[in-house]
Amino acid sequence: MTDKQKLDRQTMCDRLAMEFQDGWIVNLGVGMPTLCSNYKDDSRELIYHSENGVIGYGPIAPEGEEDKHLVNAGGQNVIGIPGMAIVHHADSFMLIRGGMIDVTVMGAYEVAQNGDFANWRIPTRKGGGIGGAMDLAACAKRVYIAMEHTTRDGKPRLLKQCALPVTAPGVVKLVSTDLGLFEIAGNGFILKEHAPGWSVDEIQELSDAEITPDPNLCEVRTRDNTDANQGSGRHFVV
Repeated sequence: MTDKQKLDRQTMCDRLAMEFQDGWIVNLGVGMPTLCSNYKDDSRELIYHSENGVIGYGPIAPEGEEDKHLVNAGGQNVIGIPGMAIVHHADSFMLIRGGMIDVTVMGAYEVAQNGDFANWRIPTRKGGGIGGAMDLAACAKRVYIAMEHTTRDGKPRLLKQCALPVTAPGVVKLVSTDLGLFEIAGNGFILKEHAPGWSVDEIQELSDAEITPDPNLCEVRTRDNTDANQGSGRHFVV
């Protein structure tokens, strides 16, 4: 019997990055989603877009290789690659509002079974601003979410209906959590891939919405169990 393991954050983001297609312009939100740029697939050319105006950057810079003047939207130093451009903040948002972003990856507090998501405000806490999430959620062609499956006190984040103020209605396509990869089904979530050792029933117990296993349900694809650099593996981009 396989011991139960939760996915680490890099693996969660790697799995979403495997769904990016050749030539896509990919926006990565603040926090966990920035890890997507660390995934490398030589069979595809991706253009990473940052709200602050860095277009076509590479992975997060290793310690000692930082360019202090080059950061992503989360303020992390990133590696510059050939063809990279630095543009004005307004021009960066022109790309967003012009519908040129193929996918945006964002974090969230919760996601509903109809594709609604909430990521900007918890009413019991001070502060919180919707910021660029509003523009990205409204204008990007696809919205993917990377988040922990439950809150710190064990409450589910995959819900029948969002309880927090909604960032945008009905836009989420894929959700990667530390327990698996999920597709929006309208009346629940389809579990495409699961974390090692986790059963559908166990994942259902930690979810509010109904979880339906995909007919081809398998363990989450990772850098170790997928020949990603050769472009192989099952893809189900939505």
